[in-house]
Amino acid sequence: MTRICTSLLLGAGLLAAVPAMAGDVLLWQTNSLTYLYGKNFSVNPEIQQTVTFEHADKWKYGDNFLFVDKIFFNGKDDRNKGSNTYYSEFSPRLSFGKILGSDLSFGPIKDVLLAMTYEYGEGDTESYLIGPGFDLAVPGFNYFTLNFYQRHTEGSRPGDRVWQITPAFSYTIPAGKSDVLIDGYMDWVVDNDETRRGTYHANLHFNPQVKYDLGKALNMGARQLYVGFEYSYWKDKYGIQDNPNLDTNESVASFLVKAHF
Repeated sequence: MTRICTSLLLGAGLLAAVPAMAGDVLLWQTNSLTYLYGKNFSVNPEIQQTVTFEHADKWKYGDNFLFVDKIFFNGKDDRNKGSNTYYSEFSPRLSFGKILGSDLSFGPIKDVLLAMTYEYGEGDTESYLIGPGFDLAVPGFNYFTLNFYQRHTEGSRPGDRVWQITPAFSYTIPAGKSDVLIDGYMDWVVDNDETRRGTYHANLHFNPQVKYDLGKALNMGARQLYVGFEYSYWKDKYGIQDNPNLDTNESVASFLVKAHF
């Protein structure tokens, strides 16, 4: 419980800092709560319900993203984590262009950044990531980012000097009175295929959301309330190599409700 308390305190700290960052420092910020229900998950119990808090902001010298998942296993116990668990990531980025006061754009690249992520949760899940990040100008997209990380995986599954490629994107499609928002990310750990016991194995996680702006359709306000689904494709989930004794390849669609505030 110590780490989830730390996650919540960190989220509260970010929100408390928002008034102090007003004006020229904070450019925008958003917070949301998401409920997910899905079946046929791998590794953990197959039915899961998740409540997620997310915070994102852009400020004078970069941007931040934080999420905290509270995951319930629908009355069944995971062999390592009991009836529920938690997981969180904090991902700050610093813009070299903004810090140096220079235009670093060239070709499709709008800005160059230092990207960092801290992953933590229950059990053997703590990791530190750092590397170059890029904001890209991709026609039609609300945003498209591309980060290259070197991972350091703590605990009993070593993963030093392992590279991860993480694109993230957002795309809006008009749909009658409202819009469909497609956004998400991919985490691709590309170069750790060692087979010795305990190694954090190469893996790929593609995790988009397809959401209908129900708030806009009901005249409650655009970008406030969404319904739709989240898709999770995860090859060698958690960096555990798929084997005859344990299926670690996942393909799941979960029902989604998301509210921004």
